[in-house]
Amino acid sequence: MPPKSPKGARRAPQPKTPAGTALEAGLRLLARRAHSRVELDRKLDLRGYAQIEVGSAMDRLVELGYLDDRAFAEGHVRRRQSGMGPRALSAELSARGVNRQVADGALAGFDGEAQLVSATRLAERLYGRKPSIGYREMLDAIGPKLLRRGFSPGVARAACQAVWAGTPPRTEA
Repeated sequence: MPPKSPKGARRAPQPKTPAGTALEAGLRLLARRAHSRVELDRKLDLRGYAQIEVGSAMDRLVELGYLDDRAFAEGHVRRRQSGMGPRALSAELSARGVNRQVADGALAGFDGEAQLVSATRLAERLYGRKPSIGYREMLDAIGPKLLRRGFSPGVARAACQAVWAGTPPRTEA
């Protein structure tokens, strides 16, 4: 009987022989959801594809228009901006390997007005759970949550004031 390894101990990774080509695997991954270039490179590498094959597959996916960091970043910001501020979104994009310049470009559309609307909606949901507290208690309870979600202190304060006053933020469409 082979000796048991302690709980939580990891075995050395076994070399894999991937099925199919890196291009096919990349297309399957991109069919599920959008990926940044760094994410896809990492996943293909973990599947055991040779780096030269991964590089050529990535180049081909870019050429075909399936792999685009700018489109990935813009889509990510669009999907997540309802519950997160620009600081948190920037950190997420950075963690996914998106270039700072590309991330800043994607966040440019998330202007101050849109941030205030998102923060106010989030503050309303959080305040709905504790409607009997005063303004100061609300600011102390909800403000830090908005800050952790990546909103600036000014936006967090304005969102709390709007919820407390019972007036939704001005939206100009």
